[in-house]
Amino acid sequence: MAAMPVGTITFLFTDIEGSTRLWDLAPVAMQTALARHDFLMRTAIEANDGYVFKTVGDAFCAAFHTAGDALRAAVLSQQTLQTEVWETPEPIQVRMALHTGTAEIRDNDYFGPPLNRVSRLLATGHGGQVLLSLPAQELVRDMLPEDVSLRGMGLHRLKDLVRPETVYQLCHPRLADTFAPLRSLDNPELPNNLPQQTTSFIGRDKQIEDIKTLLGNVRLLTLTGAGGCGKTRLSLQVAADLLDTFPDGVWFVELAPLSDPELVSQTAASVLGIKQAPGNTMLKSLADALKSKQLLILLDNCEHVLDASARLAEALLKNCPHVRLVASSREGLNIPGETTYRVPSLSLPDPKTAQTIASVSSYEAVQLFLERALASRPDFAVTTANAPAIAQLCTRLDGIPLAIELAAARVNSLSVEEISQRLDQRFRLLT
Repeated sequence: MAAMPVGTITFLFTDIEGSTRLWDLAPVAMQTALARHDFLMRTAIEANDGYVFKTVGDAFCAAFHTAGDALRAAVLSQQTLQTEVWETPEPIQVRMALHTGTAEIRDNDYFGPPLNRVSRLLATGHGGQVLLSLPAQELVRDMLPEDVSLRGMGLHRLKDLVRPETVYQLCHPRLADTFAPLRSLDNPELPNNLPQQTTSFIGRDKQIEDIKTLLGNVRLLTLTGAGGCGKTRLSLQVAADLLDTFPDGVWFVELAPLSDPELVSQTAASVLGIKQAPGNTMLKSLADALKSKQLLILLDNCEHVLDASARLAEALLKNCPHVRLVASSREGLNIPGETTYRVPSLSLPDPKTAQTIASVSSYEAVQLFLERALASRPDFAVTTANAPAIAQLCTRLDGIPLAIELAAARVNSLSVEEISQRLDQRFRLLT
């Protein structure tokens, strides 16, 4: 088995398209097929010096010392998978994605933005397709194996909501070549107006799954919590993950700029492209227009127009049976049918036991601090010397994302210890 790659790593992520449906149709055949799939995947990866660091269900996560090895593993595995005779009702179709970056190693696993990026790239693909990010493409373009070429697919916004990615498709004469459009945020079949974010999303895996589960059972979910706790970003990430669920789209209605409550319905109508019908109020026009639509609406920052937001939500709940809403507010809307979900702080280390890099690195608050600190000072790192101070700093900031981000921006002029020591003057320091 290859050694666990370190430094600059190329990740290969794969999964079987439509596996849930195949399990429902033919569970016995799928059990046999999955075992064969796993053997073929692992054989191709290990034959090219790859390291399988995680498998989840039918998904493989592998790391490679070089992008060339990862590419060859993808080609070999797709060739064997696509020529295999499967006993399932439909052939096993595996989508794959490659991305290159640096990641933290902890407990024989990898952590960091590149893992999120390759996962989001994989989500845009189709069974039988191999996609590469720009960083991976740049490393292999001058040493492609015989008969392999890369087709530019253009810029695509991924579901992590950060910068668009230039995506490439691997092409080979013996592999499938024609696919439906990528399932990125730019796909017209996934209508949305989700705004691009300037920074990556850290952690919150449990909260995302909790909220998605709740939305399967309730039609109005209000995320509550103090300002800066991450309600907006969490709602956006959930919405991005659920794009495939709503045929008529996912729509973000930003209420923070509004000072007039009468503009709430008008703002929502503008986002949704709905005009006021003659003789009707805007609220009635909205409800009529959305009566048969299947969509998700995010009502963001409701607290300063709470009553108007509640009236809008109540009208949609009563008249639009397939519309679901996620509101973010410092307090609930207090209407029938509402479920509230309090957004917790990021996970925190115990300052009393946080004395080593390993003892702090697994916590979301520390991960957020590190990533934002790197943006301010690229040579910043968590060390044995500063780990206790980072733990103390994040704890004193109560794991609030906004406060942690503001503190992290100061590492270009202050040490972590100095920032932590000065938190008694936090409001002067962080503003």
